[in-house]
Amino acid sequence: MTRRPRATTAKAANYRDMDSDMSIDLAAISDEEEWTPAERKTKAPIKTARHRAATAKKAPAKKRATTEESKAPRQASAPTEPKDPKPKAPRKPSAKAADVLKSSAALGLRRTKRKNNTVKKDDDPEELANCSEGENAEQSGPSIKMKDERVSFIVPQPHQAEGSPREGSSLAGLTAKKEEAEDDFTFDEPCVKKQKTSGACQGRPTALKPSEAQALRNELNMNWDMIETLSTLSCVDRWVCVNIIRLLREENTVPFIVRYRKEMINNMDADAVRDVQLIYEELCSLSKKAQSVIQTLKKDGVLSTELEQALRSCRSTDELDHVYSPYKKGSKLTKARRAKALGLETAASALMDTPHTLDLSAWVKSDTEGLSSVEEVVTGVEHILADMIAKDPETLTYVKKLCDDSSVTIQSSISKATLKEKEQKSDKGPKKEGAQQKKNKDIDKFHLYFDFTCNIQRIQSHQTLAINRGESLKFLTVKVNIPERVKSEFTRWCINNRWRTRTFAREELCVIIRNAVEDSYKRLIVPFLTRSFRTKLTSAAEKESIAMFLRNLRQRLLLCPVRGCVIMGVDPGFKHGCKLAILSPTSQILHTDVVYLHNSGQHREASKLHHLMTKYRCTRVVIGNGTACRETESFFADLISQRYFHPLDVSYCITNEAGASVYSVSAEAVKEMPDLDPNLRSAVSIGRRVQDPLAELVKIDPKHIGIGTYQHDVPAKALKAALDGVVQECVSFVGVDINICSETLMRHLAGLNAGRAKSIAEWREQNGPFTNREQLKQVKGMGPKSFQQCAGFIRINLQTSASSSSARPASAVLVKPAAKAGKGKTGVNIPTSFNPLDQTCIHPESYHVAERLLSIVGGSPDQIGSAGLRQSVERKVGSSSMEELARTVDTTAETLKLIIDGLTQPLGLDIRQNFGRADFKRGIVSMSDLQVGAVLTGRVDNTALFGSFIDIGVGRSGLIHKRYITLDKLPANQRRRSLVLGPGERVEVRVLSLDPQRGRIGLDLIRVLQ
Repeated sequence: MTRRPRATTAKAANYRDMDSDMSIDLAAISDEEEWTPAERKTKAPIKTARHRAATAKKAPAKKRATTEESKAPRQASAPTEPKDPKPKAPRKPSAKAADVLKSSAALGLRRTKRKNNTVKKDDDPEELANCSEGENAEQSGPSIKMKDERVSFIVPQPHQAEGSPREGSSLAGLTAKKEEAEDDFTFDEPCVKKQKTSGACQGRPTALKPSEAQALRNELNMNWDMIETLSTLSCVDRWVCVNIIRLLREENTVPFIVRYRKEMINNMDADAVRDVQLIYEELCSLSKKAQSVIQTLKKDGVLSTELEQALRSCRSTDELDHVYSPYKKGSKLTKARRAKALGLETAASALMDTPHTLDLSAWVKSDTEGLSSVEEVVTGVEHILADMIAKDPETLTYVKKLCDDSSVTIQSSISKATLKEKEQKSDKGPKKEGAQQKKNKDIDKFHLYFDFTCNIQRIQSHQTLAINRGESLKFLTVKVNIPERVKSEFTRWCINNRWRTRTFAREELCVIIRNAVEDSYKRLIVPFLTRSFRTKLTSAAEKESIAMFLRNLRQRLLLCPVRGCVIMGVDPGFKHGCKLAILSPTSQILHTDVVYLHNSGQHREASKLHHLMTKYRCTRVVIGNGTACRETESFFADLISQRYFHPLDVSYCITNEAGASVYSVSAEAVKEMPDLDPNLRSAVSIGRRVQDPLAELVKIDPKHIGIGTYQHDVPAKALKAALDGVVQECVSFVGVDINICSETLMRHLAGLNAGRAKSIAEWREQNGPFTNREQLKQVKGMGPKSFQQCAGFIRINLQTSASSSSARPASAVLVKPAAKAGKGKTGVNIPTSFNPLDQTCIHPESYHVAERLLSIVGGSPDQIGSAGLRQSVERKVGSSSMEELARTVDTTAETLKLIIDGLTQPLGLDIRQNFGRADFKRGIVSMSDLQVGAVLTGRVDNTALFGSFIDIGVGRSGLIHKRYITLDKLPANQRRRSLVLGPGERVEVRVLSLDPQRGRIGLDLIRVLQ
């Protein structure tokens, strides 16, 4: 008796995988990639129409097993006779169908926050490649402001292409690309990175060159396409991904790509490019791990063709680990592998294919353990089936979809050990002190999570990290709760659809299948889902935490410098006194001293301060926010209120001294200030942080600057790489004067490292100041690629060059001849004359275009930055479009905009002048002076995942919880950032609550001050 054809499960067109960030239209994928009955016509041209119809029903079925040891039951192509001699005929098409499913299900590398994006398949790449530049010019929008280039690391303004999207856009259907302020910003979900998808490909290729593509395929050796996968995961057009991969493989830095290759990356900002780079590196790392696993399994002799293909089809580390885990060395033999070793795999296959012929009693061997009775045989068959079910891609996809449609929650509770400890403490009374008291205090920090439950789709990143930390400290017990409905629906679907026998099965055999399904769900699938959910929540939280670090660090580095005045840096202290360092307007150390302001003899110390302030005409005092900060602030405030320093108008500010102590004992500080006491070095660092925050903070490891939260709960390697990237961007985009900047600052410039920075400093000492950028080619270790990456970010200032030259003996200013032959530097003559274009952000590769533009507008290089040249350029741009002018000078519109910025911006423009600076004050307010409802102004001190800490000048930072940061309180240009307040921003706040005992101040945001 043959069973009725199994109902197909391929009609779930709107599948949305729990691992995925996006909703995928599987119907579109199936139409393009799924094998069809027509593929089998050459093998069986005489098949009847009835058989072809049954085959069509089978087409959407997916391959259920990835290893040789866990072969899945075959798909029913038609009602077959028991004596069919070709059981493996449908293997190949089924594998292809499985690959289609994996390619859609494995989109979950990204976090599950982007749920509303509907990604369509890429259109024909040839259509994109045939886009002409003329067509792009017609579709280009109005020209942007000239200064936008100089702040290219700031979150860009929304861009909306004119007209409808082109057919060639690989993400033309991505509805979330419409940036609307009304529904974009939220603290509940991280802001999705939205890229410009105008559809214009600027004539760029949508595929790598054949040689590059082949090299990439050989390097990866995986079953999926890198470009396609990267485009899908990053939500970036395919042609942009092609260009980014090419630029990265050519060893271009992110600052160089963002500033000088805008047309190739569709005007993406640095954060977006880094996101794509991170995904690309993750995929490359996944490929290397897969190759390593394959080699290991091959050496062990357990690698089969099916297992190798399954490993090469994995698109995430979790998926790779799931496939590889049964074969890891040292892992105990699974129940399924023990049953297979007894030869019961054939019985399990017969149970699914030909149950009417299966006689389990025939497998009984009384002298063999595991086969001594029918019950043991049944148990072994159940274990094999459970293993097959747990590794079947279609089954896992279905159960994930069920979880996605259900309310899966994560629950944390106080651990039994911690609860027992607290009970013992309450019985004995508060007798123990010291370490035990500190541990109890640490336990109390997690009291919010002693009975905590939240849906995994709504849990906040900081909550995930806090739960993970509590679990690692063994204070909390965490589990994932999957509704019982999922189990019942999953069991019904498996028995009636996916794991239904091919022919009629007796009742006792159906019981075996049911038991196998339930055992697989409870013992294998639920733990897999739990690990998967926890891993994805942790990964998303870590990425959000790192992103918060980056935003805070960028804001801290780009604080506006305080120049043109003498500054006194103060490192406060009680027992060892307050360390002072008086710095000149150029950050040179004028005087260092120690004063004891909090002991007897305060009048004498005040007189010393008056003498120093008067002698050096110092009007600004910078106090570190460490120990004795409030007392030192009060001392200076009293002197200022008494006009003690008259006629000097003295004011002070409080700055974050995090990392100053670490820096004071570092090798860098010893090299820079060898004869200075470490305590005095910290005072110098505190003063210089206000004079030039960027130049001083780059000397300190970003992890010690005191930004962000949960830095010890995120991967150290990923955090360091990301922070170093932001430092490089800030230094590069601000630019450095090569003749006066420190060696430490040069290290962080794009294209340079410690060795090249040292070589530049040595060349500068031996030959005098640089007079043009071309002279950099004479520096040891400066090859063509290094010069290309750093040249645009280096400035040659005529005034500093002349002053540096006049300060040296005449004999030392002579330029040495070219380096010796054979040492990598040829005897090419390098001009020594000054080039005015070297003062601008224009790259040397575009000098000929800039000169052509100057000739068209009737200007000269000597007029750079003048009002007359600016007016001439504006008139020319106004008379003809930017695109037309770009064609005239033979360049792209983006490069032309950059050149126009460089020619028209004032010389010496510092982009940091638009950022906040330190607030100097003359009076002091304490926490006791505050009242609920009081309106104050303050500055953002730090930003966490749950809100922002505001320094309102009372010695304690207040907290604006994220629920009080709403759209109507933010400027329009800040509504598209997931963390809208960064260190240094000035805000107006209202006091909501005061807790003097715990030193907590609750604030409400009124508005952001511009």
